[in-house]
Amino acid sequence: MTAPVTRIDAIRYARHERKAAANFARPVDDHDLPMPLDYYIWAIHREGHPPVIVDTGFGEDAALARGRIMVRPVVEGLRDAGIDHLLVEDVILTHLHYDHAGSLGTFPNAKFHVQDAELAFATSRHVCDHGVRAPFDGEPVAQLVRKLYADHVVFHDGDESFGPGIDLRLAHGHTAGLQMVCCETARGTVVLASDAAHLYANITRGLPFPIFVDEADYRRAQDRAVELAGGSLDHLIPGHDPLVLACFPAENDIARVDLPPHTPILERV
Repeated sequence: MTAPVTRIDAIRYARHERKAAANFARPVDDHDLPMPLDYYIWAIHREGHPPVIVDTGFGEDAALARGRIMVRPVVEGLRDAGIDHLLVEDVILTHLHYDHAGSLGTFPNAKFHVQDAELAFATSRHVCDHGVRAPFDGEPVAQLVRKLYADHVVFHDGDESFGPGIDLRLAHGHTAGLQMVCCETARGTVVLASDAAHLYANITRGLPFPIFVDEADYRRAQDRAVELAGGSLDHLIPGHDPLVLACFPAENDIARVDLPPHTPILERV
């Protein structure tokens, strides 16, 4: 039987040069070594369906404001992957931080899928705290509310099936309503973990990334991501790790994560 998901593209659109110390909530021995972050959106392909896009990335204004390096605009990355952004019908938002939900206008004809808890948190009194608010940008959140009133938002409450070969799994901790996307491919389940783990090293070192709303929930979310991936990091795709491009078959900054990595991830972490 053919697997429902025939291809998954991890499309890099931006990068942030930084030191290892910035990526862990506790001190690390290699704190002064370079450990950059890559920024991705993902495209899930199935026979007979338009591609489902996971997250929307950010644009030039956010890159300038936050000191990120744009590799290419999101629209250009989609085009390089053979995707017309105007034909996209469904976008899954893993969460509403600026780098995952910052370019909603790129998909004017899409429905946006979000967890109840995520939008509720992003429009609540919690964001009066400037530290909590920092990873959000207000305008994209406001855009999502406007899309809600235009009937372009679909809410999900916890674990749900999205459609053939695609399941949504709640993984709160980094944010109040982060959702992972589990895809059934020819090589088995591939988990798009998003920021349940920014880097493979957050998992292998047992050290959270330093942005979370609840550390205990964050750790449980990581455990769940690994469990859903069958205990194999080769089947788990973190939100920001350059190893995704280095280890999986890739061309033009687009990695095929439905295919197995060239070498086991654990040998590279």
